[in-house]
Amino acid sequence: MTVTRTLQTAGAAGRTLLGAALGFGLAAAVAFQPAQAFAQAVEAAPAPVVAARAVPQAEGAGPALWVIRDADSTLYLFGTVHVLRPTTAWGSPRVDAAFDSADQIWFEISNPDDQAALMPLIQQHGISPARPLSSLLTAEEMTALNALAASAGMPAGQIDVFRPWFAGLVLSVAPSLRAGYDPLSGVETVLKARAEAAGKPIQGLETIDKQVGILAGMSEADQLSFLRSLLEAWEDATVELDRMVGAWATGDVALLEEIAVDEMQSEAPFLYEALLVRRNTDWANQIQTMLEGSGTIFIAVGAAHLAGDDSVQEILEDRGLTVTRE
Repeated sequence: MTVTRTLQTAGAAGRTLLGAALGFGLAAAVAFQPAQAFAQAVEAAPAPVVAARAVPQAEGAGPALWVIRDADSTLYLFGTVHVLRPTTAWGSPRVDAAFDSADQIWFEISNPDDQAALMPLIQQHGISPARPLSSLLTAEEMTALNALAASAGMPAGQIDVFRPWFAGLVLSVAPSLRAGYDPLSGVETVLKARAEAAGKPIQGLETIDKQVGILAGMSEADQLSFLRSLLEAWEDATVELDRMVGAWATGDVALLEEIAVDEMQSEAPFLYEALLVRRNTDWANQIQTMLEGSGTIFIAVGAAHLAGDDSVQEILEDRGLTVTRE
């Protein structure tokens, strides 16, 4: 393989991982907990207390926002990034007005900071001492994996007991945390604090255990493909993430689709189907049920779900609904 081809492969793998991270709220839940704690039978750290706060105002229009209306309902769709640098400028009067007008706030999961709920699920579905990674990967791959784990603050060999899906998820978050990204600055965390301060009801389209089950339920071969893509992409992950966040923060949905969705669809169709297509379809069903009621609802989900041919908006429009970008 030529150097050019190696770089192209790593870039595609990196964008595949970014699409997975951008489409999965569980990434933020994992980021709240030090990676080394997951391999130990320890009590989860308490959820951090997050105060409602302002964020830097975006230049121009800011992130994209869509709306669906019928005679007595208004539903806003807002794409999010689950971990962000505190300095990321994404504040928007349009988004603030939509959020403030809402009677209910819906996220992918209502409690991404609930470590007490997450830790037992990880112990059950993410840890496998009887089938260690060293029995599934080559010696060269294990050397690379242990080096990445060490850079994430994990003692040598500790990641060996992780199942492939969980090792990939934990280590996909690590480069962003090293680069100053923070789950406390993630969009859901900020909006959840605002909703709580305003007394707005908070709902989840899914639960933490369902999100764990999606990844844990993949075949071992697909889990290993996900993990191996991480090994190829680690060094470029932060550069790609910065580019993706820039596209999101400026409302460039076409570039976001190219970075976070298209590569996943072509390079990891198993992830694309599991993380985006099936879940987008389920959420479209829930949104149609919401429209049968009345009032205003603000729905915030990973931005990858609102980009591409299989986005939530496209599914709804295929069913005859009108989805308008604000």
